[in-house]
Order: sequence, then C-alpha cells, then structure tokens
Amino acid sequence: MATPERVLRVAQKLVAYREQGHQVVAVVSAMGKSTDDLLALAHEVNPHPPARELDVLLTTGELVSMSILAMALASLGAKAKSFTGHQAGIVTTTRHNKAQISQIKADRLEQALAEDNIVVVAGFQGMTKSGDITTLGRGGSDTSAVALAAALKADLCEIYSDVEGVYTADPRVVPRAQKLDTISYDEMLELAASGSSVLQPRAVEFARNFNVTLCCRSAFCDKPGTTIKKEGDVVEQAIVSGIAYDDSEAKITIRGVPDKVGIAADVFSAIAKANINVDMIVQNISEHGFTDISFTAPAGDLERLRPVLDKQMAKLGAREYLLNEHITKLSLVGAGLRTNPGIAAKMFKVLSQNDINIEMISTSAIRISVIIDAGKSKVAQQALHTAFNLDSEQIFAEDNLSAEELAAKANKGR
Repeated sequence: MATPERVLRVAQKLVAYREQGHQVVAVVSAMGKSTDDLLALAHEVNPHPPARELDVLLTTGELVSMSILAMALASLGAKAKSFTGHQAGIVTTTRHNKAQISQIKADRLEQALAEDNIVVVAGFQGMTKSGDITTLGRGGSDTSAVALAAALKADLCEIYSDVEGVYTADPRVVPRAQKLDTISYDEMLELAASGSSVLQPRAVEFARNFNVTLCCRSAFCDKPGTTIKKEGDVVEQAIVSGIAYDDSEAKITIRGVPDKVGIAADVFSAIAKANINVDMIVQNISEHGFTDISFTAPAGDLERLRPVLDKQMAKLGAREYLLNEHITKLSLVGAGLRTNPGIAAKMFKVLSQNDINIEMISTSAIRISVIIDAGKSKVAQQALHTAFNLDSEQIFAEDNLSAEELAAKANKGR
C-alpha cells in the first residue's frame, strides 16, 4: 500500500477473488511510512504526547488507506465499502497505544457483504465501550484481520507483505534461508514472539485460539505462501523449523540486590505497573546476602523504565543497575525440540566455535533463546542455519541486488 500503483495491484487481487465467487474483506494498514511520519509530527509538538490523542492521530494513516483502496476498487468497476475500526464493530480495552480486542460486532460488515460489496476495513484500530479511539500496537493490522476472520467465520485469512511467506531465517541476513510450506500455530507463535516480523504474535495467538487458517503471501507475486495451521495438520515436522532474532530489546542488570523473600516480586510488580513487558529473567546465586537480577525489556521502553528502577534502587538499597542496548535475542524454534535431546548442546557448541558468548538463556518446549552481543548476530544466525541443515540450494535475491551481490553482502562479518 506504499504507492498508488501498489494500491491498484491490491485492488486487482481483490477483484480477482470476488470474480471467483468469494466474499472478500480486506484489512489495510497505513501507506508506506505514514505511521512513522505521524509519530515524528506528534513528537515535534510534544515530546510526550498524551496516549489518547496519539491514538486519534495514528489511526488517520489507515483511514487514508481504506478510502484510497475503496476508490481503486470502484475504478475497476467493483462495489466496495470502507469502514473504520469502530464502524467495523471492533471493541477494545481501554489501554491506549496497546489496546486488545475484546469483542467484534460484525453486523455492518455482514450486511455489506450480503450486498455484494468488497469490504475494506482500517486495521490497527478500534474503539472502547465508552467511545474512545484506540490502536492495537505495531503490526496491529494483522490482529485486526485475524479477529475479523474469526468473527466472520472466514475460510481463510491471507496476510500479504513484501515477502513470499515464512522463512527458516530472515533471508536478508541468511541468504540461503528457505520458505516453509506449512508451520504450526505454536511454532509460528514462538517465531513471532522471538522477533520474526512476518506476523504479530497476538495475531497468531488469535488464529490458534479460534482455529483460523492463515496464509502468509507476497503482495507482489502469485506464488503460494506459507500456511499456518494446527500442529496435527502439518505433515512433515522438522526438528528445527526456523531461527528468529530480535535486536529491539535491552538487557538490564540490577546489582547488589538484598536476597530476601519478596524482593523480585516488588521489582517486577513496579515494572508491570508502568506497562512495561519483561522477557527473559535470570537471578544469580546469592553471595553474602546479596544477588544480581538480570532481565530483558523493549529498548523503546527504557525512558519509562529508568524512573521505575531509580525508585526501586532507593527502596531496596541495591548497589546499581546497568543497561546494555547492544544485544540480540537469538532463538531456535521447532516442534522437534520436544523429542530430540542435544539440540541446546549443539546450539551452544556452534556459538562457541564462532567465539560468541552467551549472556542469558531461556527455553520453552519448542524454543531455545539466548542473548548475545548484537555485533555477532549475523554470524550466529548463518552458522546455526547451516549447522541445523536449514540451508537452501537457492540464494535469496532482494530488490535489485543480484544473488552474488546479496551473498557478498551477507558474508561480510563472517
């Protein structure tokens, strides 16, 4: 949706689906970088814009997209109606900037579909029961689409982006990454939560909870994408399905914390009250009645986190806290991790052979995550991808770069 030409291409795809006899609902995000431009504008007039007013401003990007797409559809002779999030019946919680969908009243959409319209809905937004406009956070259009698919009992929810599907790694970092034909909800949820930007974690969780079949596809070609569905429906289950990375987090270490009952609860309760999500947590062994607590949190929340930590330091009598924004969380994901011992040991050995130190470790049934120095991220991903036999014979080509140029670009830093 970045340019008028791309909007027309989207419109043509929607018309083609309608001509095949399908009822079609399109959920759109803002055009190009308009959300970033709106954020920049807000901070020019107020370094700390009120959350309510910021939501009102940011929703305008999707309003432009929905109306422009409806106009493009009309130019192709199709009947189309556009709806804002609240017109589409999306009711949310009251948490501005990161609201959650609590209910969908899809009566107006169902009526528009019954009238043979292609329905266009502004994603990323909704309205509280009291009438305040809210946004769903970055990538919220994915969640809007899946939620509407569930409410309308859609046969399929396709998520279009600039990539052809879900890859075993970021192909811009690992040129021999390969596209997956299918992947389970749980694996996709772990990949999304670990940094894969193809889908928003909440969208995958919504799809899993309401059994919505997803397909991630490219908006610029007709190649089949990646289907995301129940684990039992995935025919071949690899040991490791993919590698994800997240370089948007920071590591925080609180030094010299009194090792007493309830201390950790006090620290993380205060952080939670500031609406800051904490990811990985490690507490060291107590020595002389004191310990260190390390955890990771979004680097973008550090401005709000610092005063919380300052207050907790004074309250607890801790020695100091250290911040490190130059980190990457690297994750191996695969349903096969449940039944194949030695995966963690192999991962750690590969990292060690490439002189990469592990600062923190976290695991789930189908995921192993480590915190490493950000400068080692590319080398680590490429080495692990090869070690776990994920490399494709083909080299991914991006934009106007040749395969050789991309390979040379990716090999820098090996």
